[in-house]
Amino acid sequence: MSTPTAAPDQPATGDQTAIARQAILDEGRNVIGYELYDRSLGAEAHTAASDAELLFNVLSHAEHQALMGRKTMFINCTHESLVGRHLELIHPERVVLEIPPLEGNSPSEIEARLPVLMEVRRKGFKLAFSQVMLTRPYAAWLPLASYIKLDLSQLKPELIEPLVKFAQKHSTAKLIAEKVETAAQHELAAQHGIKLFQGYWFATPVLVKGQTLRPAQANIIQLINLVRRQAEVGEIEELLKRDPTLSFNLLRFINSAGFGLSCEITSFRHAVMILGMQKLFRWAALLMTTSRVGGTAPAVGNMAVVRGRLMELLAAELLPPEESDDAFVVGVFSLLDTMLGLPMAQALESISLSAHVTDALLQRKGMFAPFLELTLACESADDEAFARAATQLHLSNHQVNWAHLQALSWAENLDPANA
Repeated sequence: MSTPTAAPDQPATGDQTAIARQAILDEGRNVIGYELYDRSLGAEAHTAASDAELLFNVLSHAEHQALMGRKTMFINCTHESLVGRHLELIHPERVVLEIPPLEGNSPSEIEARLPVLMEVRRKGFKLAFSQVMLTRPYAAWLPLASYIKLDLSQLKPELIEPLVKFAQKHSTAKLIAEKVETAAQHELAAQHGIKLFQGYWFATPVLVKGQTLRPAQANIIQLINLVRRQAEVGEIEELLKRDPTLSFNLLRFINSAGFGLSCEITSFRHAVMILGMQKLFRWAALLMTTSRVGGTAPAVGNMAVVRGRLMELLAAELLPPEESDDAFVVGVFSLLDTMLGLPMAQALESISLSAHVTDALLQRKGMFAPFLELTLACESADDEAFARAATQLHLSNHQVNWAHLQALSWAENLDPANA
């Protein structure tokens, strides 16, 4: 694993934009894209200039070829920004522009905006509309839609079915249920044929009373503990010999593109010699996120990886390298209860971790607690929590954006499916 590189000291375009994200999932709960939005602006302050700055941040702070080459980016736009030259900076294949309804829904204004939307589509950009556009004044726009979002926080359940039917009749758009926060909401949307979902219902722990660790989980945790206490290499290899699937997955994971090694690791002994126990501990922790045991959604592992890398990069701004390693573990294990289907306290009983890590995970206390708070705030709509955590750590929006987008790109490179 490469050593974190500090963010540039000075931002290229001011320091106002604060990027937040939400994942968009398919039926299999795989992450197919992200909505990126500027949390530092209210809707009334959203301008063409802020749209351009958000896009500039994405292009300049992330390895955008890795990220945007594999995931679709949904970016909120104003109508004014659709004629801005900043759109010429990006290839449109993986970009969806989220178009807001017009204030007052004036038929003449709606008609006047149609040529601009058609030109943006001609350039190759995809467009996403909200459920407000599923009304007759916007009928001429609907054939241009690639996606239509249904906000489950606003819609009454009985309105979902007629809106889905209306959308299917008047467009070829894929439907996205957004702000899905509960399993019941997800199930309701799926019952009506919606196949894409946005929200964090999948990360909510489903705890099964009396559940114990499954064999695959137990082996991974045993591996983590062996590495943590720096056991003899022979003892570690013996465990791997008893679980060939674990051994194969670990070596495939280590050799994935995200670690950037110059040579292929062909055995665990080789890995120990080249990397040492500390890096192997981190990889063993990451292996838990990719094990998919017990029906855990792939998106949970993806989110855990992003959290781990984001916490590591944020901590690298302020803490020594060895403490950045522990920050990484806090982020990865912040979803351990979801991955194991156990209460966090019970899940952590089986793993040997430092007190600083367990304090952050169980009590939200200690040196890593503000980093975890900021990492979680990057996923939420809680602007106050984001501002509070960033201020407490004396980190600028620029520093957080850089780390956030780097973490997303790193998670993409780390995925064995992309290796």
